[in-house]
Amino acid sequence: MTKRLNVGFIGCGRIADLHYLGYKERKDAKLYAVCDLDKDLAEARKKEWNTVKAYNDYKQMLADPELDAVEIIVPHSNNLHERVVIDAARAGKHIAVQKPMATSLKSADRMLQEAAKSGVVYKVTENYVFYPPILKAKEMIESGMIGEPISVRIKFISGSSGGWKVPVEAWQWRVQELLEGRGTATFDHGHHLWSTAFFLLGNVERVNAWIDQTTFGIDCPAIVMWKYKDSSRYGVCDFVHSQNLHIPGDYYANDEWIEINGSSGLIMIDRCSAKIQQGPVMRFFNGKSMTAITEVESDWATGFVGATNNFIRSIYGEDRVLLSGDEAREVLRFALAVQHSAKKRREVYLDELDSFLPSFYAATKRVGRALENMKIPGLSLFNEDLSKYAPEARKLTEKILGGFDASVAQGWDITIGVHLTEDGGVKEERISIIIRDGKLNLNFGELPENATLSVQVATGVWGAILLRKKRPEVAFLQGKIKVEGQIEEGLKLRELFKF
Repeated sequence: MTKRLNVGFIGCGRIADLHYLGYKERKDAKLYAVCDLDKDLAEARKKEWNTVKAYNDYKQMLADPELDAVEIIVPHSNNLHERVVIDAARAGKHIAVQKPMATSLKSADRMLQEAAKSGVVYKVTENYVFYPPILKAKEMIESGMIGEPISVRIKFISGSSGGWKVPVEAWQWRVQELLEGRGTATFDHGHHLWSTAFFLLGNVERVNAWIDQTTFGIDCPAIVMWKYKDSSRYGVCDFVHSQNLHIPGDYYANDEWIEINGSSGLIMIDRCSAKIQQGPVMRFFNGKSMTAITEVESDWATGFVGATNNFIRSIYGEDRVLLSGDEAREVLRFALAVQHSAKKRREVYLDELDSFLPSFYAATKRVGRALENMKIPGLSLFNEDLSKYAPEARKLTEKILGGFDASVAQGWDITIGVHLTEDGGVKEERISIIIRDGKLNLNFGELPENATLSVQVATGVWGAILLRKKRPEVAFLQGKIKVEGQIEEGLKLRELFKF
């Protein structure tokens, strides 16, 4: 496109103030028109934002040939998003729809199909994935600053007062949400948190949720836990509503903080939408010291500006859409699985929501996991003869050099002595393992002096551990491994050599 992009807002409520921020200083896009059922509000917004046109019927707006794109900022209850999105796609307008994209997967699929057929840019507006501290955390994770990501913990708290005044009309449709069976905290606001969890650590496999309800109809307190796909990564989020608590902030009467744990570091984001916690917005712990990260913008509204930038740049072909339709559908599956889990009082797989027989799908997955657990090598607590692995022990030990990951061992200073006792016709062996400054030295025939950790184990058991036929923790419980010194260093070795 060579001309300036003309964008229209469908919906001029409270949240539209934040959407407008992304257009105030732009040269390549203009807020061209506004639309709201409330004629007085539409006219007031037209004057306030100096738009060219104001409408009370969104279909009349979509018929305007000067309009290139729309931001859909209407409630998502009663399938309203679906109706407006499909009409906008058929009119050939690029679309940014406020989260969540829909209230059911079938509705979401119809929207995606229509957008794909029309060839328009389709984006679900999610400001949290553009909130600078969350973007910074993502950058830190991808750069390896916390090692291998392990888990994310999210805290949500809301109160009785704080922030800006929210019109009564904004609460009315949220009551409709409750009547339709979706929580205002865990589904509506929850979309922000599930998007953050998805953005930071990837797609989710299954969830387990407990959702209570206050006398005011708010779905709190609640606890939601989840496991990520194809990994040993986990997440947990707890929701609390404190009915007599004031929440200091500029926007809504709620706040969040986030902790991301890795194998070698921690990242803390200490505030999002309000200002309960003062001081630096982020902190980083590397195992030695805690560092404040102060150069990151922490105004929650900045995320809306980032989302708008992404929408406009994607229309011009300069950026990829975030959240794309497929990504938003995955977050929606997460949000629906949370509600389903709380109602069914069981763990819910996201994939079962697309299954013809959800309960049967979940049951087969549980049985499959149980069978897999029975087949885990070395899990048995019964004594077994492992001496057959003794002849392979030395060769397997030498192979440790090939599996050494120097990047993991940076800054380590560890000396380990391994005494392999005679077993299976193989004579005893003494081994010195020294890791210093990211380098590994492996010496046979001697035990080191002043070892950080000393291990005595039968040669066959050692061979079985290196072959992953025996878990070291099980061997320890069975008394097959004797350890002296700093046993936590042995846990670091497991990560280093992938035992």
